[in-house]
Amino acid sequence: MLAITIKQFLRSKAGIVGFAILFIVLILAAFAAYIAPYSPIDQNFTQQLLGPSAHHFMGTDRYGRDIFSRIVYGTRYALLSGLLADGVALGIGCLLGLIGAFYGGWWDFAIMRGVDVMMAFPYLLLAMLTIAILGPGLINAMIAIGIVYAPQYARILRSSVLSIKENDYVTAARAMGASDLRIMLQHISLNAMAPIIVQATLTAGAAIIEAAGLGFLGLGAQPPTPEWGAMLSGGRDFMLSAPWIATFPGLAIAATVLGFNLLGDALRDALDPTLHRH
Repeated sequence: MLAITIKQFLRSKAGIVGFAILFIVLILAAFAAYIAPYSPIDQNFTQQLLGPSAHHFMGTDRYGRDIFSRIVYGTRYALLSGLLADGVALGIGCLLGLIGAFYGGWWDFAIMRGVDVMMAFPYLLLAMLTIAILGPGLINAMIAIGIVYAPQYARILRSSVLSIKENDYVTAARAMGASDLRIMLQHISLNAMAPIIVQATLTAGAAIIEAAGLGFLGLGAQPPTPEWGAMLSGGRDFMLSAPWIATFPGLAIAATVLGFNLLGDALRDALDPTLHRH
Protein backbone atom coordinates (compact mmCIF):
# COMPACT_ATOMS: atom_id res chain seq x y z
CA MET A 1 0.00 0.00 0.00
CA LEU A 2 2.80 2.42 0.86
CA ALA A 3 4.57 1.66 -2.43
CA ILE A 4 1.35 2.32 -4.36
CA THR A 5 0.83 5.60 -2.51
CA ILE A 6 4.38 6.77 -3.24
CA LYS A 7 4.03 5.77 -6.89
CA GLN A 8 0.76 7.66 -7.14
CA PHE A 9 2.29 10.75 -5.53
CA LEU A 10 5.26 10.74 -7.92
CA ARG A 11 2.85 10.84 -10.84
CA SER A 12 1.62 14.24 -9.68
CA LYS A 13 3.65 17.06 -11.19
CA ALA A 14 1.88 19.54 -8.94
CA GLY A 15 2.83 17.49 -5.88
CA ILE A 16 6.48 17.41 -6.92
CA VAL A 17 6.45 21.19 -7.48
CA GLY A 18 4.90 21.69 -4.05
CA PHE A 19 7.48 19.42 -2.45
CA ALA A 20 10.28 21.30 -4.21
CA ILE A 21 8.98 24.65 -2.98
CA LEU A 22 8.75 23.44 0.61
CA PHE A 23 12.18 21.84 0.36
CA ILE A 24 13.67 25.20 -0.66
CA VAL A 25 11.84 26.91 2.21
CA LEU A 26 13.18 24.28 4.60
CA ILE A 27 16.74 24.79 3.34
CA LEU A 28 16.41 28.56 3.77
CA ALA A 29 15.14 28.11 7.31
CA ALA A 30 17.83 25.62 8.27
CA PHE A 31 20.76 27.57 6.81
CA ALA A 32 19.49 31.15 7.17
CA ALA A 33 22.62 32.23 9.02
CA TYR A 34 24.76 31.16 6.04
CA ILE A 35 22.43 32.27 3.23
CA ALA A 36 21.41 35.73 4.46
CA PRO A 37 24.12 38.30 3.60
CA TYR A 38 23.11 40.74 6.36
CA SER A 39 21.62 40.74 9.83
CA PRO A 40 17.80 40.68 9.73
CA ILE A 41 17.43 43.16 12.61
CA ASP A 42 20.44 45.50 12.55
CA GLN A 43 19.49 48.98 11.38
CA ASN A 44 21.55 51.08 8.96
CA PHE A 45 20.03 54.51 8.36
CA THR A 46 22.53 55.26 5.59
CA GLN A 47 20.92 52.49 3.50
CA GLN A 48 17.24 53.43 3.87
CA LEU A 49 14.71 52.57 1.14
CA LEU A 50 17.24 51.38 -1.41
CA GLY A 51 15.80 49.57 -4.40
CA PRO A 52 16.82 46.06 -5.47
CA SER A 53 20.47 45.94 -6.51
CA ALA A 54 23.52 43.70 -6.56
CA HIS A 55 24.21 44.53 -2.89
CA HIS A 56 20.59 44.24 -1.75
CA PHE A 57 18.74 41.74 -3.97
CA MET A 58 15.33 42.82 -2.70
CA GLY A 59 16.14 46.34 -1.52
CA THR A 60 16.03 47.73 2.01
CA ASP A 61 13.27 48.96 4.30
CA ARG A 62 12.79 52.24 6.15
CA TYR A 63 15.40 51.25 8.72
CA GLY A 64 18.00 50.23 6.15
CA ARG A 65 17.53 46.51 6.84
CA ASP A 66 18.08 44.09 3.98
CA ILE A 67 14.73 42.70 2.78
CA PHE A 68 16.24 39.49 1.39
CA SER A 69 17.93 38.67 4.70
CA ARG A 70 14.71 39.32 6.61
CA ILE A 71 12.73 37.08 4.26
CA VAL A 72 15.29 34.29 4.59
CA TYR A 73 15.11 34.43 8.38
CA GLY A 74 11.35 34.82 8.12
CA THR A 75 11.09 31.29 6.72
CA ARG A 76 11.82 30.04 10.23
CA TYR A 77 8.88 31.91 11.70
CA ALA A 78 6.62 30.91 8.81
CA LEU A 79 7.36 27.21 9.24
CA LEU A 80 7.20 27.48 13.02
CA SER A 81 3.84 29.22 12.91
CA GLY A 82 2.42 26.74 10.41
CA LEU A 83 3.65 23.60 12.14
CA LEU A 84 3.00 24.67 15.73
CA ALA A 85 -0.47 26.03 14.99
CA ASP A 86 -1.21 22.90 12.97
CA GLY A 87 -0.01 20.74 15.87
CA VAL A 88 -2.28 22.53 18.35
CA ALA A 89 -5.25 22.18 16.00
CA LEU A 90 -4.43 18.53 15.33
CA GLY A 91 -4.16 17.65 19.02
CA ILE A 92 -7.31 19.43 20.17
CA GLY A 93 -9.45 18.61 17.15
CA CYS A 94 -8.55 14.93 16.93
CA LEU A 95 -9.10 14.42 20.65
CA LEU A 96 -12.56 15.98 20.50
CA GLY A 97 -13.55 14.19 17.30
CA LEU A 98 -12.33 10.82 18.52
CA ILE A 99 -14.07 11.01 21.89
CA GLY A 100 -17.32 12.31 20.41
CA ALA A 101 -17.56 9.67 17.68
CA PHE A 102 -16.36 6.76 19.83
CA TYR A 103 -18.71 7.29 22.77
CA GLY A 104 -21.56 8.93 20.88
CA GLY A 105 -24.69 10.06 22.69
CA TRP A 106 -24.36 13.07 24.95
CA TRP A 107 -20.58 13.29 24.39
CA ASP A 108 -20.98 13.52 20.64
CA PHE A 109 -23.84 16.03 20.87
CA ALA A 110 -22.03 18.37 23.27
CA ILE A 111 -18.72 18.29 21.39
CA MET A 112 -20.24 18.77 17.95
CA ARG A 113 -22.47 21.65 19.08
CA GLY A 114 -19.40 23.35 20.52
CA VAL A 115 -17.62 22.78 17.21
CA ASP A 116 -20.58 24.28 15.34
CA VAL A 117 -20.43 27.40 17.50
CA MET A 118 -16.70 27.82 16.88
CA MET A 119 -17.11 27.35 13.12
CA ALA A 120 -19.83 30.01 13.05
CA PHE A 121 -17.22 32.67 13.82
CA PRO A 122 -14.92 34.05 11.08
CA TYR A 123 -11.48 32.51 11.58
CA LEU A 124 -9.59 35.77 11.91
CA LEU A 125 -12.15 37.20 14.34
CA LEU A 126 -11.99 34.11 16.55
CA ALA A 127 -8.18 34.25 16.50
CA MET A 128 -8.28 37.93 17.49
CA LEU A 129 -10.64 37.16 20.36
CA THR A 130 -8.31 34.42 21.57
CA ILE A 131 -5.29 36.73 21.38
CA ALA A 132 -7.26 39.36 23.30
CA ILE A 133 -7.35 36.83 26.14
CA LEU A 134 -3.81 35.46 25.79
CA GLY A 135 -2.10 38.70 24.77
CA PRO A 136 -0.17 39.57 21.56
CA GLY A 137 2.92 37.63 20.55
CA LEU A 138 4.05 34.98 18.09
CA ILE A 139 3.49 31.97 20.36
CA ASN A 140 0.06 33.19 21.47
CA ALA A 141 -0.83 33.80 17.82
CA MET A 142 0.08 30.19 16.99
CA ILE A 143 -2.04 28.89 19.88
CA ALA A 144 -4.95 31.07 18.77
CA ILE A 145 -4.71 29.83 15.19
CA GLY A 146 -4.52 26.23 16.41
CA ILE A 147 -7.72 26.69 18.41
CA VAL A 148 -9.41 28.26 15.38
CA TYR A 149 -8.64 25.29 13.11
CA ALA A 150 -9.30 22.54 15.66
CA PRO A 151 -13.00 22.16 14.67
CA GLN A 152 -12.01 21.10 11.16
CA TYR A 153 -9.99 18.17 12.51
CA ALA A 154 -12.80 17.26 14.91
CA ARG A 155 -15.32 16.99 12.08
CA ILE A 156 -13.01 15.07 9.75
CA LEU A 157 -11.92 12.52 12.36
CA ARG A 158 -15.45 12.11 13.68
CA SER A 159 -16.76 11.12 10.24
CA SER A 160 -13.95 8.58 9.83
CA VAL A 161 -14.33 7.10 13.31
CA LEU A 162 -18.10 6.67 12.92
CA SER A 163 -17.51 4.24 10.05
CA ILE A 164 -14.35 2.59 11.32
CA LYS A 165 -15.70 1.71 14.78
CA GLU A 166 -18.32 -0.56 13.17
CA ASN A 167 -15.70 -2.76 11.51
CA ASP A 168 -15.26 -6.37 12.56
CA TYR A 169 -11.70 -5.92 13.86
CA VAL A 170 -12.91 -3.30 16.33
CA THR A 171 -15.69 -5.61 17.51
CA ALA A 172 -13.16 -8.43 17.85
CA ALA A 173 -10.79 -6.25 19.87
CA ARG A 174 -13.62 -5.29 22.20
CA ALA A 175 -14.64 -8.94 22.59
CA MET A 176 -11.06 -9.82 23.55
CA GLY A 177 -11.19 -7.33 26.40
CA ALA A 178 -9.22 -4.45 24.87
CA SER A 179 -9.70 -1.18 26.73
CA ASP A 180 -11.41 1.81 25.14
CA LEU A 181 -8.10 3.68 25.07
CA ARG A 182 -6.34 0.86 23.26
CA ILE A 183 -9.15 0.51 20.74
CA MET A 184 -9.17 4.25 20.04
CA LEU A 185 -5.42 4.57 19.67
CA GLN A 186 -4.42 1.26 18.09
CA HIS A 187 -7.41 0.13 16.06
CA ILE A 188 -9.27 3.31 15.13
CA SER A 189 -6.90 6.27 15.05
CA LEU A 190 -4.26 4.58 12.90
CA ASN A 191 -6.88 3.65 10.30
CA ALA A 192 -8.26 7.19 10.18
CA MET A 193 -4.98 8.97 9.47
CA ALA A 194 -5.25 9.38 5.68
CA PRO A 195 -7.70 12.33 5.67
CA ILE A 196 -5.96 13.81 8.71
CA ILE A 197 -2.58 13.84 6.91
CA VAL A 198 -4.11 15.66 3.96
CA GLN A 199 -5.89 18.15 6.20
CA ALA A 200 -2.70 18.78 8.20
CA THR A 201 -0.83 19.71 5.03
CA LEU A 202 -3.53 22.09 3.85
CA THR A 203 -4.04 23.60 7.29
CA ALA A 204 -0.32 24.38 7.62
CA GLY A 205 -0.58 26.67 4.61
CA ALA A 206 -3.73 28.30 5.94
CA ALA A 207 -2.09 28.77 9.34
CA ILE A 208 0.81 30.63 7.72
CA ILE A 209 -1.69 33.04 6.13
CA GLU A 210 -3.50 33.53 9.44
CA ALA A 211 -0.22 34.12 11.28
CA ALA A 212 0.80 36.66 8.66
CA GLY A 213 -2.59 38.35 9.00
CA LEU A 214 -2.23 38.63 12.75
CA GLY A 215 1.33 39.89 12.31
CA PHE A 216 0.06 42.49 9.85
CA LEU A 217 -2.44 43.68 12.46
CA GLY A 218 0.25 43.86 15.13
CA LEU A 219 -1.19 40.93 17.11
CA GLY A 220 1.41 38.34 16.16
CA ALA A 221 5.19 38.64 16.00
CA GLN A 222 6.41 41.96 17.36
CA PRO A 223 9.12 44.22 15.83
CA PRO A 224 11.92 43.77 14.96
CA THR A 225 11.13 40.08 14.37
CA PRO A 226 11.51 39.33 10.63
CA GLU A 227 8.05 37.81 10.29
CA TRP A 228 6.45 38.14 6.86
CA GLY A 229 3.12 39.55 8.03
CA ALA A 230 4.84 42.19 10.14
CA MET A 231 7.06 43.03 7.16
CA LEU A 232 3.95 43.54 5.04
CA SER A 233 2.58 45.88 7.65
CA GLY A 234 5.82 47.85 7.70
CA GLY A 235 5.70 48.33 3.94
CA ARG A 236 2.09 49.46 3.55
CA ASP A 237 3.05 53.13 3.89
CA PHE A 238 5.57 52.78 1.06
CA MET A 239 3.51 50.98 -1.58
CA LEU A 240 4.08 53.76 -4.12
CA SER A 241 7.54 55.00 -3.18
CA ALA A 242 9.15 51.66 -2.20
CA PRO A 243 6.84 48.80 -3.26
CA TRP A 244 9.54 46.13 -2.80
CA ILE A 245 9.18 46.36 1.00
CA ALA A 246 5.74 44.73 0.88
CA THR A 247 5.96 42.93 -2.47
CA PHE A 248 8.67 40.42 -1.65
CA PRO A 249 7.22 39.30 1.74
CA GLY A 250 3.85 38.90 0.00
CA LEU A 251 5.42 36.74 -2.69
CA ALA A 252 7.17 34.65 -0.01
CA ILE A 253 3.86 34.01 1.74
CA ALA A 254 2.13 33.14 -1.54
CA ALA A 255 4.89 30.74 -2.65
CA THR A 256 5.03 28.91 0.69
CA VAL A 257 1.26 28.52 0.94
CA LEU A 258 1.16 27.36 -2.68
CA GLY A 259 3.73 24.70 -1.83
CA PHE A 260 1.61 23.36 1.03
CA ASN A 261 -1.56 23.41 -1.08
CA LEU A 262 0.02 21.59 -4.00
CA LEU A 263 1.50 18.99 -1.67
CA GLY A 264 -1.83 18.57 0.11
CA ASP A 265 -3.74 18.06 -3.12
CA ALA A 266 -1.21 15.49 -4.31
CA LEU A 267 -1.36 13.62 -1.01
CA ARG A 268 -5.14 13.60 -1.13
CA ASP A 269 -5.07 11.95 -4.55
CA ALA A 270 -2.30 9.54 -3.56
CA LEU A 271 -4.08 8.42 -0.39
CA ASP A 272 -7.41 7.90 -2.16
CA PRO A 273 -7.56 4.18 -3.02
CA THR A 274 -10.21 4.76 -5.69
CA LEU A 275 -7.67 6.73 -7.76
CA HIS A 276 -4.84 4.16 -7.62
CA ARG A 277 -3.96 2.57 -10.90
CA HIS A 278 -1.90 -0.59 -10.90
